Amino acid sequence: MRIEAVIFDWGGTLTVDEASLADCRERWLPAARHLAPTRVDEGADELFTIERLWWDRGIASGRSFTLRDIVGEAAGAMGIVDQQLIESAEQAHLDAWAEAVIHDPEAAVVLRELDRRGLRIGLLSNTHWPRHFHEDLLARDELTTLIHSRHYTCDLENLKPHGGAFRAALAGVGVSDPAHAVFVGDRPIDDISGAKALGMRTVWRPNPHVPAEPGIDADATIGSLPELLAVLDRWAQE
Repeated sequence: MRIEAVIFDWGGTLTVDEASLADCRERWLPAARHLAPTRVDEGADELFTIERLWWDRGIASGRSFTLRDIVGEAAGAMGIVDQQLIESAEQAHLDAWAEAVIHDPEAAVVLRELDRRGLRIGLLSNTHWPRHFHEDLLARDELTTLIHSRHYTCDLENLKPHGGAFRAALAGVGVSDPAHAVFVGDRPIDDISGAKALGMRTVWRPNPHVPAEPGIDADATIGSLPELLAVLDRWAQE
């Protein structure tokens, strides 16, 4: 099997862990302090609820969305129209997450080895956070130059598992035949089913916060990023 590229999911795959729903709700508290300083808990609940609604809508429709969509809807529900206030709430939310995101300490070593093998390396993340936020975190941990093409669904029309998101990532790494690309992710539906439907080889990295899905089986399962190298060696000999 000829492999030309490896495309990674981000959260829960290149990061150490993906947050629980309780963590996600807590990360809205700083934004709520800007939007509703006299009712912070109520505001955080509103923001978190609307975030989950946007994800439900997005997965059902395949359409992507942005942080502004979430905060703007929540602000409207609270009777807030001040754009500067909305922007400051968005930044407070991002700041709360920035300190919590930890990239896998083994990521850089694996990415360098893939590059040494001549493989193109891509990133495709389902995210409402803006591109600059992800790019800043990757740069902080010196990963940006190790990933040749980086796509975030906040900039795309579609979310994973929609084929449009995967086709954008494949185009980014210059692969015309999906069979020559591997996708590595932690989410059975978003990552594994979406990539398999397009004809990509798939590698599942289980995440304790994301349950397995009956009937969705990856071509390989790894417990750590370095295990990916042995999987690729095995497939290269097929």
